[in-house]
Amino acid sequence: MEKSKRILITVAVIVAAAGAAWGVWTATRPQAPLLLYGNVDIRQVSLGFRVAGRVQSLAFDEGDNVPAGAALARLDDEPYRHALAEAAANVAAQKAKVAQMEAGYRPEEVAQTAAAVAQRQAALTDAEAALTRQAALRGTGATAERTYDDALSARDQARAQWAAAQAQYAQYRRGYRQEDRDAAKAALAQAEAALAGARLQLSDTVLKAPQGGVVMTRAAEAGAILPAGATLFTLSLNAPVWVRAYVSEPDLGRVAPGTKVWVATDGRPDQSYHGVVGYVSPSAESTPENVETPDLRTGLVYRLRVVVSNPDSGLRQGMPVTVRLANGQ
Repeated sequence: MEKSKRILITVAVIVAAAGAAWGVWTATRPQAPLLLYGNVDIRQVSLGFRVAGRVQSLAFDEGDNVPAGAALARLDDEPYRHALAEAAANVAAQKAKVAQMEAGYRPEEVAQTAAAVAQRQAALTDAEAALTRQAALRGTGATAERTYDDALSARDQARAQWAAAQAQYAQYRRGYRQEDRDAAKAALAQAEAALAGARLQLSDTVLKAPQGGVVMTRAAEAGAILPAGATLFTLSLNAPVWVRAYVSEPDLGRVAPGTKVWVATDGRPDQSYHGVVGYVSPSAESTPENVETPDLRTGLVYRLRVVVSNPDSGLRQGMPVTVRLANGQ
């Protein structure tokens, strides 16, 4: 019985020692180099005119390299030049209107209203004198009652006309109302906004490349009538060039953002590109079918994005690549 216990204790000690040794070995053994698989991801942009019109000329064709800011195509700009001239004329007219409102009425107009006041004053004086005469004769039988009434009406009419002339004279001396001046300024601002819009539309008749790249597609030719926003060119941008790769959960800690890597293509395995892990997805996803690694195709992986530092024409959209850590781990 004692012998059996000693045997069991010995076996337990051996198993424990072996487990500890295995743990130490697995913790200190070098990790196999991490290889990731993915595809080149180059951003593309669809370019078109913001305004409608007839295509006048195109400067690039499919496959051409385009520098940033280059004029890709032009529309017939004659309608937009006419619209710009009309908008400019409208601004000039509104500026003249504002200047008129600010300056007030002309001296000649003020003098004319002053003369009208004097004329109405004289007419009122005559009407009052005639009414006085008719009032003196009223009731003596020397004049009819109707004549007196006519004189009274003429005096009242002359008095009203004199008051109206005075009011107009005062208005001309004060100038235009503040509300009228404000309305003229608002109309000028509206005309200036229309002028800016006309200038913008004229500039939009030239389609420029937002960044350098390669023309992938050219959808129309000179003479075509295009609606606003229709795609004319598809441009593959020169930068940034990314690689979409995928890593399994056990290796996730080895590819944190900022990790330096090497990127190689199947066609040129000896020429590697510098890259940096720029983004690691916070959520897992099923491995895409185009990832050529059998051990990952059945599991969940994390997508990461590698920014290639020294891209060239050897990296093309969708090209399969292999990514390995720059430190060799």
